[in-house]
Amino acid sequence: MTDLPNTNRRGFLAGASLGGAAAILGGLGVKEAAAQAVAAGRSEKPLKAAFSNAGLQATWCAQGKQAAEYWGKLYNVEVTWFDGQLDAVKQRAAIDNMASQKWDFVAIQAFGIGTLTQPVKKMIDAGIPVIDMDTLIAPLDSIDVHAYLAPDNVFMGASVTQALMQAIGGKGKVIMTQGALGHTGAQGRAKGFEQVVKQYPDVEVLDNQPADWDVTKVARLWETYLTKFPQIDAAYFHNDDMALAAYNVMKAKGRTDIKIGGCDAMPPALAAVADGRMTATVRNPSCRIHGGAIVAGVAAVGGEKTGAGIPKNVVTDGPVVTKDNAAGMQWMEDHFLI
Repeated sequence: MTDLPNTNRRGFLAGASLGGAAAILGGLGVKEAAAQAVAAGRSEKPLKAAFSNAGLQATWCAQGKQAAEYWGKLYNVEVTWFDGQLDAVKQRAAIDNMASQKWDFVAIQAFGIGTLTQPVKKMIDAGIPVIDMDTLIAPLDSIDVHAYLAPDNVFMGASVTQALMQAIGGKGKVIMTQGALGHTGAQGRAKGFEQVVKQYPDVEVLDNQPADWDVTKVARLWETYLTKFPQIDAAYFHNDDMALAAYNVMKAKGRTDIKIGGCDAMPPALAAVADGRMTATVRNPSCRIHGGAIVAGVAAVGGEKTGAGIPKNVVTDGPVVTKDNAAGMQWMEDHFLI
């Protein structure tokens, strides 16, 4: 295997935490960045990697799969997917299957913390580098993953909630619809929401039930909310898919006066923010997380050690998106795979 220069690997992973697409790609477009990555030294022999994220029904997960496959082609990595199906039991069965096979490296976004610990440790014990994506497989001091790439979920929850508070003038009745409660990303987003809301004594939180990233559950919840609560001023959702599913229910009920915010800055949400259906979202960079997992995995196979060539914990930042910058954010996603 041809070694990847440290500047290339570290530059990508540092860019994931320090400056978004421009830092990652050095201001280059996708074609130029791809050529640079190949020139930097892809594997001379094909590598085999296994990936899993929470569930490809979720737009964020589907975009991440596309990014992993794209970067896999650049680095001569064949990516095999094990879909989590937005179900902890089904994902555990998929990862048990993954752990029964041989891989050069694996990358996993767990549906819930602690649900995959045993098969992941089995792979680590077999010498397979494991890259943790977006949410903790287990606490980092209890499992020897090679690297952990994730956003600052508290920041994401707080920033979107703050935008909603500004939109309603700091007073009114609000609802938070959570993701899966065992998902550390959802836990952080809830913490960010709570940190902001407690600063507004004139805001009442009506409910905060989880919907497990499931748009069908969201629709049921919001059918109930719109019947039960004659006044709802704002709603924060732990991802964009849930926010837009709830908006459809609101529209059917004639309640589109509710200010809504989400997380991930997926293309449909960017369009919704641009046209006013959503107040705000925030970018959870699925492309950088999944692409970064490819880069970290190839580096691990090449002998890079955690904490030396590969940081143990890479914080992938992303901006808040409002109507003012939604179009620009869409351009960045289209051109830089952020």
